[in-house]
Amino acid sequence: MKNRVTGIGGLFFKTKDPKASKAWYKKHLGFNTNDYGCTFWWKDKDGNDCSTQWSVFPESTKYYEPSKKDFMFNYRVENLVELLKVLKSEGVTVIGGIEEYEYGKFGWILDNDGNKIELWEPVDSAFL
Repeated sequence: MKNRVTGIGGLFFKTKDPKASKAWYKKHLGFNTNDYGCTFWWKDKDGNDCSTQWSVFPESTKYYEPSKKDFMFNYRVENLVELLKVLKSEGVTVIGGIEEYEYGKFGWILDNDGNKIELWEPVDSAFL
């Protein structure tokens, strides 16, 4: 596979009070927050609309499991199905199956330190 990861899809972390954290980032750093966090829009090298998501989760979230870390990386990928096949053949731990939504496909892996990584094949036009 030529391109495995094409960019950072999002930054997700746990917090004691997601509402307060979103308000802090809005007030002090100008994030345009909503229920899901904040979406940053940008253009790729070909001029296509792309986004990166910033989200906070409650400390009690199970979404990052089986990782015990307080954060999760989300990376943008071009061909999730093929990439997960390649990673599995390389001995990478693949978690669960692929989930599809109108805004893209998602799959999950663990890195060598046990960090959960979310792989996202986006449909950026779904947000426009």
